[in-house]
Amino acid sequence: MNFNIATIPGDGIGPDIIEQTILVLNKLGEKYGHSFNFTEVLGGGVAIDKTGEPLPKETIEICKKSDAVLLGAVGGPKWDNLPGDKRPEQALLGLRGELGLFANLRPALLHKPLKDACPLKPEIIGDSLDILVVRELTGGIYFGERGRRNGKYGEEAYDTEAYSVKEVERIARVGFEAATKRNKKVTSVDKANILESSRLWRSVIEEVAKDYPEVEVNHMYVDNASMQLIRNPKQFDVIITSNMFGDILSDEASMLTGSIGMLPSASLAEGSFGLYEPIHGSAPDIAGQNKANPIATILSAAMMLRYSFNLEEEALALENAVTKVLEEDYRTGDIMSEGMKLVGTKEMGELIINALQ
Repeated sequence: MNFNIATIPGDGIGPDIIEQTILVLNKLGEKYGHSFNFTEVLGGGVAIDKTGEPLPKETIEICKKSDAVLLGAVGGPKWDNLPGDKRPEQALLGLRGELGLFANLRPALLHKPLKDACPLKPEIIGDSLDILVVRELTGGIYFGERGRRNGKYGEEAYDTEAYSVKEVERIARVGFEAATKRNKKVTSVDKANILESSRLWRSVIEEVAKDYPEVEVNHMYVDNASMQLIRNPKQFDVIITSNMFGDILSDEASMLTGSIGMLPSASLAEGSFGLYEPIHGSAPDIAGQNKANPIATILSAAMMLRYSFNLEEEALALENAVTKVLEEDYRTGDIMSEGMKLVGTKEMGELIINALQ
C-alpha cells in the first residue's frame, strides 16, 4: 500500500526526531511491503523566519492532500516576544482548525522497564500504567472570542470558553468508543460547579452514555482530577475532557510515565485523517546535539499506522520494537538511570530499526 505523509519538522529538536521516525517507517515499509512518501513542509518558528507566517497556505494545502501529517515540535524563546497571532504555536491552532482535528488522543503509558522512572511510590503505581486522555481540540477557550478592553481597573484581557452540544457529543463518542476497546470506564472531567459550559458538557456526556450501557461513567471536577492523578492514577482508564483541561491534565499524566519524551499523541478529524506528534516541546537547548528522545515521535507514527492507515499489525510491531529496546536497557538522557546504557537520538532510532528486523 502507498501512503502520502506530510511532515512538519518544525523547531528545536523537531528535525532530529522526525528524521529518525522517517527512517523507522521506511524500514517498517520494507518489511511489510508498504511505501511511505514524505513531503516536508514549513510550520512554526522556522516558517516565520522564512515566510513571515507560522502556518503558510502551502503547508495547509499539502497537508489536506496527504493521508496523514507527522509533526515534530514548534516554538522556542527566539519567538517569545512576537504578537500572539504570530507566534509559532499558532501553527498548531491553525492546523487543528483548517484540518478539522477535533479529537486529541494522548495515551499515558508507563512501560514496565521504566517503572523506576515514575516519581510515584511503587505501591501507588504498580508495574504499569495505561491511561488515555481524550481531549476536545477545536473548541473551548483556545478558540473562543478574545480581546482587550477598558475595564474598571484599566486595561483588561478576556478569553471566552464556549461549547456547543455537537462539539461535546462528537468528542464524547470518540472517548466512549475507545473505552469499549479498553477497560470500559470513562471519567468525564469538567468544572460544572462553576462554569455553565461545563454544565452543558456534563449533560451531553450523560446523554451519550445512554448509548454505551456497558461503559461505567463518572464525573469529576478538574481540580479533583488533577489531585487524583497523583493520589490514585490507576482508577482512570479513559478521561474525556475539554481543550484547556485536557492540555493541562495530559501533561500531568505524562510525568507519571517518567518522561514527557515518551508520550505520543493523535489529533483526529472525521474519518481516518489525523495529525500525529509527540506531546513534548521543542527543547532548543539540545537541538542538533544527538540528545533528543525520538520514542514519542516514533510511537506517534505507530498511532498513525493504527488510526489513519488501519495497519494494526504494523502498529503493534513498531510498539513492540520500542518495548524490546527498553527491555534491553537502552536509554536516552531524559530516561537514563544507573546501570542503563546511554544512547543518542540516532542510536535509539537504529536500535528500534534493528528490533523491527
